[in-house]
Amino acid sequence: MNIIQTKLAGVVIIEPAVFGDHRGFFIETFREDAFEQVTGSGLRFVQDNHSHSERGVLRGLHTQTRKPQGKLLRCVRGEIFDVAVDIDPESTTFGQWVGVTLSEENKRQFYIPPGYAHGFQVVSEVCDVLYKCTDYYDPGHESGLIWNDPEVGIEWPVSEVKLSDKDRVLPTLADIRSAG
Repeated sequence: MNIIQTKLAGVVIIEPAVFGDHRGFFIETFREDAFEQVTGSGLRFVQDNHSHSERGVLRGLHTQTRKPQGKLLRCVRGEIFDVAVDIDPESTTFGQWVGVTLSEENKRQFYIPPGYAHGFQVVSEVCDVLYKCTDYYDPGHESGLIWNDPEVGIEWPVSEVKLSDKDRVLPTLADIRSAG
């Protein structure tokens, strides 16, 4: 397993060891002792999710104000551009983002600790994303960051963006700064 550190504290790209032959391949997608070495903490996962989407769908940028979720993501069909944004006004990297391509071909994983805003956009015709969460979904405390905030400047790869109604009205970085 290769761990790639990013400019955001705790946000890492994981390249698992892939063992392949004429029959296909095998990878360990999660191993608690190895994950603890990556995060340096005893976080545990309590919920697994599966997202299926079509090209251009942008999910995010999501967080929870109560019970924030850490997420370990992988794309098992297709390709996505996955993003984490630091939304902690006290952080030295507030407003900065990291993006990574996750695909069925590269088999990379992306770990985003609790407290970051997270989202992804589908690059392929369809995709299936599997992810583990460190806390339960809490619809009463959903929040996030608007996907196209010019202060953040995320460079999304697909110009045709398909959003949910609730993702269209998420706060800006300025809103988050003033509320903090």
